[in-house]
Amino acid sequence: MDGLKRLRERWPYWRRRVWHYVGGVSVRTKILGIVLAVILIPGLFIIYQLRTTLITTYREQLRQEGIAVARDVAARSTDLLLINDLYGLNRLLRDTQQYNANVRYIFILDAKGQIVAHTFGKGFPLELLHVNTLPPNTPYRVMPLRSEEGIIWDVAVPIFGGKAGTARVGLSEAPMWRSINAITRQIVLTMTVISLLGIGAASLLTWLLTRPLLELVALAERVGQGDYSLSVRRWADDEVGALQDAFNRMVAQLRRAEQERAERERLRQEYLERVIAAQEDERKRIARELHDEMGQALASILLGLRNVETAPTPADQEQRLQDLRAVAMGALDRVRHLAFDLRPKLLDDLGLVPALKRYASMYQERFNIETTVQALGLDGIRLSPELEITVYRVVQEALTNAAKYANCRHISIVLQVRNRVLSVIVEDDGQGFDIGRVLKAGPGSTHLGLYGMRERAELMGGTLEIESQEGSGTTVYLRVPLQVHIRPDEG
Repeated sequence: MDGLKRLRERWPYWRRRVWHYVGGVSVRTKILGIVLAVILIPGLFIIYQLRTTLITTYREQLRQEGIAVARDVAARSTDLLLINDLYGLNRLLRDTQQYNANVRYIFILDAKGQIVAHTFGKGFPLELLHVNTLPPNTPYRVMPLRSEEGIIWDVAVPIFGGKAGTARVGLSEAPMWRSINAITRQIVLTMTVISLLGIGAASLLTWLLTRPLLELVALAERVGQGDYSLSVRRWADDEVGALQDAFNRMVAQLRRAEQERAERERLRQEYLERVIAAQEDERKRIARELHDEMGQALASILLGLRNVETAPTPADQEQRLQDLRAVAMGALDRVRHLAFDLRPKLLDDLGLVPALKRYASMYQERFNIETTVQALGLDGIRLSPELEITVYRVVQEALTNAAKYANCRHISIVLQVRNRVLSVIVEDDGQGFDIGRVLKAGPGSTHLGLYGMRERAELMGGTLEIESQEGSGTTVYLRVPLQVHIRPDEG
């Protein structure tokens, strides 16, 4: 029981070891091994079973043959013993041995146990006299004897009920073994021929199976190195052919994915270049506005201060101070507008919805386009700063494009949170455009903002879709999952 328990405990280890060695050989070796095992194991079992059956059958036949020969000799030698015809006895023994190939020796004992006749030419081996003695009233006795030439079956039969003596016959197993070995050689030869044919068939089978597989392995390695221009020829209409078709489909998908990746990388690079250029243009614009407007405002303030000093009367001085205050208020408003365009402070302080409402109000005053903002499901929720600025910039870009190209009169902005997904819809009633033509034109066109909006959405793990037709307005859909975009203290 302890040994069985240890075997069970060690079984997973041995199973892993066996599978390690079996799995480490090639498919060809596995198939050849299976074929040889299917041929050799049953063949060896058949040989073992056949030899065992033949040995049992031959030995029984040898035993029955020995009994029959001994009885025949005993019956035919009775009269010869009674008349003491020794010549006839020796001739009987020689003839019997001559016509029975399995008979090794024959000898006859008289009633006193003395040797009367035998077939040993060079002298009788006296040790045989006492190895197979026949008890009284026994019809026969069979005993196997070991000798240098193998087992000899010694059969003792009484002559005339034992009153006239005993007939002893020895049958050798040597002819039996020669027959069995000859049969075994024939079976082994047949198995060898069958094994060679099986190996040939298995080799052909493995060649048929592994050739397309090895080709697939070689092509897979090249695909792993980035070569997607490959395809494998279908070998046959079987599982291997289906595998080759699946491989070709996979390579085609990888090729398309690589082309899309390369195109996206090109677009991203071009987009980044244009973003950098846009940033530089924005900096130039801000610098120009600071130089032109703020510089002029400060110069006016300095000149006004000098005029205040030289005012002839207190009334003139008061009037000049009011003019300076108006100039300073205008400069302050312009600075606030610039700061709000760069980064609305309201977005950090109060959140996305108030910032968008403030921007919509300024947008409506500036472009005279009715703009409404509606928020659903955002009460008490603060989004991550990254998502808030992304949504803000996407809406800002959509409104800017509408002001430039849509020629619209009303814009609706809807924000909604449902099932932890933020949806933003910006819809205008303008003239619309052919979205397919614009996107096909690429980011090199004047519609760079569309690609920028999509890039921002994808960076947040979301999607951006644009629906538009000429004459029926434009709708921008932004959807972003909120699993990682809600502030911990708010969500």
